[in-house]
Amino acid sequence: MVLRSVALFVFLLFAVSKSNAQIYEMGKVTVAELEEKMHPGDSAAAAAIIFNKRSMDIGIDGRSEQILKRRIKIYKKEGYEWSNVQIYFGAGNLSNLTITDACTYNLSDGKIVKSKLKPESEFVEKTTTNYWTKKLAFSDIKEGSIIEYQYKQRGGFITVYDCNFQEDIPVNYSEFKAIIPDSFLFKKNLKGFFAPKVNTQIAKTYGYGAMETTYVFQNLTAIKEESYVNNMNNYRSGISYELESVNIPGQLIKNFSTNWTSVAKTIYEFDSFGPELNKEGYYEEDLKLLLQGKVNLNEKMNAILDFVKSNIRWNNHLGYSCEKGVRKAYKEKTGNAADINLMLTSMLRYAGLDANPVLISTRSNGIAFFPNLTAFNYVITAVEIANETILLDATDKFSAPNVLPMQDLNWIGRLIRKNGTSDNIDLVPKMISTSTVSANYSIDKTGKIKGKIRKYYTDYHAMAFRNNFENLKEDAYLEKLENDNNKIEVSEYTRTNEKEVILPASETYNFSAGALCDIIGEKIYISPMLFFANTKNPFKQETREYPVDFGFPFKDKYNISIQIPEGYTIETLPLPGAITMEGGLGAFRYNITVSDNTLQLLITHQINEAIVGVDQYEVLQEYYQTMIAKETEKIVLKRI
Repeated sequence: MVLRSVALFVFLLFAVSKSNAQIYEMGKVTVAELEEKMHPGDSAAAAAIIFNKRSMDIGIDGRSEQILKRRIKIYKKEGYEWSNVQIYFGAGNLSNLTITDACTYNLSDGKIVKSKLKPESEFVEKTTTNYWTKKLAFSDIKEGSIIEYQYKQRGGFITVYDCNFQEDIPVNYSEFKAIIPDSFLFKKNLKGFFAPKVNTQIAKTYGYGAMETTYVFQNLTAIKEESYVNNMNNYRSGISYELESVNIPGQLIKNFSTNWTSVAKTIYEFDSFGPELNKEGYYEEDLKLLLQGKVNLNEKMNAILDFVKSNIRWNNHLGYSCEKGVRKAYKEKTGNAADINLMLTSMLRYAGLDANPVLISTRSNGIAFFPNLTAFNYVITAVEIANETILLDATDKFSAPNVLPMQDLNWIGRLIRKNGTSDNIDLVPKMISTSTVSANYSIDKTGKIKGKIRKYYTDYHAMAFRNNFENLKEDAYLEKLENDNNKIEVSEYTRTNEKEVILPASETYNFSAGALCDIIGEKIYISPMLFFANTKNPFKQETREYPVDFGFPFKDKYNISIQIPEGYTIETLPLPGAITMEGGLGAFRYNITVSDNTLQLLITHQINEAIVGVDQYEVLQEYYQTMIAKETEKIVLKRI
C-alpha cells in the first residue's frame, strides 16, 4: 500500500511538472506533444484536452464578449469524434461568432505539418428556435493528431453564464477568466468534486472599475460514466454565474437576484403560459360530450388525460412556453410540451378539478442549482384530490396518473397556483412498480427445455414494457425476445392490456431451448432461473462518486416450477437465502422446495428507494454481489 502511494505521488508529480512545462498559447504546438502516444495520466484515454482557456468580458453596458481557445490531442481512433466540434450561438446571430486559428497538426518525417480548416468543412444547423449550431469538421485526422481552434462570441446582456471544466476525456489545463465591472454583482456557484485555484485582482486597461477573476484547474481526470446516473452533467466540475444586481449611477439600478417563488410567478405571467390556461372555448363542446355521465373526479381526470393523449401528438419539443398556443395545437392536433400539458391543465379545471401546472427540469437539462428562468425547461400537470397530489403528463401515450415519462423524474418541480403562489413538488416516485414472472418448464433427458412463461407488469415496469414494442412489428419484437433470452424459440405469443395504461400489462408465450443445460457424463447442470438471472453486477467500482438513480422503486418476483426428467434425481440443490439491507433500502429472498419430481422456486428482488445515496453504496454493492451469486447457482441432476 505504501509502495502504491509512492508510485501515485511520483506519477502526479510527473504529470504536474509536465503540464507546467507546456505552453498554453495558440499555434505553439510542439513535436513532443505530437509524438506522445498515450496520455500520461490515463493510458486508456482516446483523446485529451491539452488546454482550454475561456474568458467572459462584460462591458460597462452589460454586453458580453466570450473567447475560447482550445487544443485537443487525439490518441486513438475512438477519439476522432473530438475532431467534430459544435459551437452553440443565438439563433440568427452568426455574425456575432468569429472562428480563427482552426487547424490540424501532424508529424511528417519529424516535421510539424499544419492543415487549416477548409471553408467547406464549416456548417450551420438551425437546431432550435432559440439556438443554432456551428459545426467544424477537422480534416487530416489520424492517431497522434492535434487540433486547435479559437472563437470569439459577442452577445447581449448576460444574466446566467455556465462554464464546465471537466470533460469526458482528461483535461491537462483549464482556465476561466471573468472580467466584470464593479457596477455588476454576480453570484458564483461552483459544482463538482475538484476545487480550482482562484486569483482575483483589479482589471487593468479599463476606463472604469472592474474585477478580474481567474479559475485554474490542472490535470482534471475524465468524468467517468457510472451505471444508474440520471445526468452526469450534474456532477461535472464547473461554475455558474448568476446576475444579482446592476448599479450604474444615473442610468440603471436593478436587482436581479431572485428565489423560486418569484421565478415561478414571472413564468406564470408570460403570455405563452398563464393566459393560455384561461382559454376554454376551443374544446368546450368536445369536453361536454366526453364528460357526460361522469361524476367521480378520478373518472373525469382519467377520461381527460386519455382524450388529450389520443388527440394531440407531441412534436418532441420541450419547453414551458407554448410554441403554437393551445388553440392552434388543438386544431392541428400537435404541439410542444407546454401546448399539450397547459391544455390538459385547462381542461381539468373546466371539469371542476383542482389542477395546476408544475414547472420541471428534465433529466437532460440537469438539476437546477439556483433560481433562474432557465432552470426549468418543461411543464407537467398536478391534480389535487382528497389531499393527494397526482402528477400527469399527456405527451406520452403510455403515461398514467403518477406514472410519468422517465425524462420527468428529476428530483423537484415547482407547482404554480392560480393566485401566483407556488410550492415544491417531489417528482421522485414512491410507489413500487412490480414485474412478476411465472414460469413452468420441463427438462428432458437430452437437456432440452420446454415451458410456458407469463409476465405481469405494473406502473413504470408496464410503461417500459409498452414502450419496448411500440415501434416494432410483432415479428421484430418476437425475434428480439428470442435473441435477448439465449436464442430460445417462442410460440403462441399473446399480450393483454397493450394500450389500457390504467391496468397492468402482461404477456404470455411458450418457449423451447436446447442450449440452457450442460450435460456432463450422467449429470445435467442447470441454472434454475434460466435467462432471468442477474449475471453482472452494475456496481463494480470500489468507490462511488454519484448517487445511484434507479428512477423508481421496484419489486421483481419469480415463481418458477421445474419438472425434472424421469430417471433422474437431485444431487445438488441451492440453499435458501435472504438479504435485507439496512434502513429498509431493499431485500432479496430465494427459496426452493422439492415435491416428487417438481422443484418450486420463489424469488423476490426489491429496491424501496428510487435514489440511493453514496453513503449506502457499499451496502448496495454487496447486496447485488450476493444476489447474483445466489441467482446463478446451479442445480445438479444425476441419473438414477
